Amino acid sequence: MNPETLAEALLAVLAPINEERRPGEPLELAASDIVFERPRNRDHGDWASNIAMRLAKPFGTNPRELAQQIADGLAGIEGVASAEVAGPGFINIRLDAAAAGALAKTIVDAGTAYGTNETQAGRSINIEFVSANPTGPLHIGHTRWAALGDAIGRVLAASGATVAREFYINDAGAQMERFAHSIVAAATGEPTPEGGYAGSYINDLAARVVAARPDFLELPDAEQVLVARELGYEYQLAEQQESLAKFNVHFDVWFSERTLHAKNADGVSLVDQAVDRLREQGHVFDQDDAVWVRTTDFGDDKDRVIRRSNGEYTYFAADAAYYLNKGDRGFAHKIYLLGADHHGYVHRLKALAGAAGDDPEKDVEVLIGQLVSVGGARLSKRAGNIIEMDDLREWLGTDALRYSLERSPADSPLALDPELLQKRTNDNPVFYVQYAHARTHNVARNAADSGVDRSEFAPETLTHESEAALLGALQEFPRIVAFAAEVREPHRVARYLEELAGLYHRWYDSCRVIPLSDDPIESVHRTRLWLNDAAGQVFRNGLALLGVSAPERM
Repeated sequence: MNPETLAEALLAVLAPINEERRPGEPLELAASDIVFERPRNRDHGDWASNIAMRLAKPFGTNPRELAQQIADGLAGIEGVASAEVAGPGFINIRLDAAAAGALAKTIVDAGTAYGTNETQAGRSINIEFVSANPTGPLHIGHTRWAALGDAIGRVLAASGATVAREFYINDAGAQMERFAHSIVAAATGEPTPEGGYAGSYINDLAARVVAARPDFLELPDAEQVLVARELGYEYQLAEQQESLAKFNVHFDVWFSERTLHAKNADGVSLVDQAVDRLREQGHVFDQDDAVWVRTTDFGDDKDRVIRRSNGEYTYFAADAAYYLNKGDRGFAHKIYLLGADHHGYVHRLKALAGAAGDDPEKDVEVLIGQLVSVGGARLSKRAGNIIEMDDLREWLGTDALRYSLERSPADSPLALDPELLQKRTNDNPVFYVQYAHARTHNVARNAADSGVDRSEFAPETLTHESEAALLGALQEFPRIVAFAAEVREPHRVARYLEELAGLYHRWYDSCRVIPLSDDPIESVHRTRLWLNDAAGQVFRNGLALLGVSAPERM
């Protein structure tokens, strides 16, 4: 019996109580309105409800009296072993072993679908993260946003949302010109220009450009810059894409900033259109020969220039065109995951949403991630002044790095301990969880060798206290996934898996799947194999949401 079926049972109990106490008045309550919580002390039962305290006043009675009436009704429901009143009116509900144990088969039968839910169904969400300039390698900051953004996308999709993971390629603007001139300087043996990019990776790019265009050094200066910019951009973006793929991060959309400035057949760009569209919403005004957006109407600290007096567009204009383009592509909700130095963008993007006619509190969401440090990490040999994503991944491993970055809230500064992350002990959180999963496979292999299979399922035999605790935790997984999606916090999945691993290990130490010596194979052994396999399935599903592998052997 899961919380949904228990809620339906409670509604059935409440219906006659409502009619008795409020004749003729409908019970305006749905199963989704009834919330159950796990008691901190498992001696108090499997579930607790405060429904009596919520309904006591409209029912014209005191909470404990109503709670007792509800408890008496629940006690007669099939699958409920007992219902007791506690405190000011809580109802503690204990399920019988068969009702609780039935979950094991439910999970195994559901497979990879267990934990998925529909709490975000009908929502079309665009989540933009990483969005690095294509002028250098991805660094440690990008690594954290890559892990978090991808995991947020996974829990949202698991909760029924239509999700697009988007990378905004900053391939327009002065940084691309500095990048091109840096490559030309390296190719021609000149020093790095002021404000340019240095590091051996620039030398490598220059060598690739010269190899691709043997006539490069004979080209006019302006053409050298053009060729260096386009080929260097192509090579560097491909490297970023490869780095992300190796980190198990895949984007649905790679959006080029150049798209916003490109002219259509009528000579009009998306940026041009954005100004006109915002003006139609009534939040654009002209002043001092410049065009402004009155973003202070939506909480921004100052109004923003969108087109300067000389006719040039500002970065805000590109931001506006990009925001509107996301809506044009069908994304009603936009999530931006930005670095710690981008706090100023929060009000700007929300104001932009309001100026575009959207609801700033519902249609746009800006998550600010804090910095991460790794003890003992070395600066990149190629870039010279950053810690590269590739170096971190090769050093610590994709699984350890991703899991560690995802098990803490995005808004918390994070310091990783590389020595801990490389340990194969229970002190290492990712090892602890992966080992629990591997143990479920080991148990299944040993069971098969001993003749224990899943040919029988007798949930009423799962009576040990460690089995009740493990089943209780497994029951929670869909709720954890849904909540992680709602609050955009995938670390809740990681912390749940660690708690589940502890409960699984305790169950493993207490309950045998394989009978001792020559003892016969009984129903309880076969049923425990179902429970073991159910735990393994939840470990796999949870790790998949974090983009972390679930090894069968450790």
